[in-house]
Amino acid sequence: MPRVRKGAARKRAHKRVLRQARGYFGTKSRHFQQAKVALTRAGQFAYRDRRARKRDMRRLWITRITAACRMRGTRYSRFINGLSLAGVTLNRKMLSQIAIDDPGAFDRLVALSDERATAASAKAPAD
Repeated sequence: MPRVRKGAARKRAHKRVLRQARGYFGTKSRHFQQAKVALTRAGQFAYRDRRARKRDMRRLWITRITAACRMRGTRYSRFINGLSLAGVTLNRKMLSQIAIDDPGAFDRLVALSDERATAASAKAPAD
């Protein structure tokens, strides 16, 4: 049986890597070895940053909610605690959208939250 060489398979693999590295700067888009390294690094950054984006977005939503709460004379922690006591299950993304798009509804949420937080603190025994 004749010895099989990897010519076609290797060419296909190299073309696939170089096609994925299109748009990279300099040799990273032209030389297979450099392209392979660049793609590995890009994949690591993409994996890490998909998770970092979730953290960044949550921080943004909390910042927006905090600003909206302060405009209405309450604190973020008291607002969130009051909502949980009231059984409101809106997530922070939706709360920040409501604060931006519908200030009247956010005012009602703040009033409900304050009412529940005040009632809960009145029930708690004084230390």
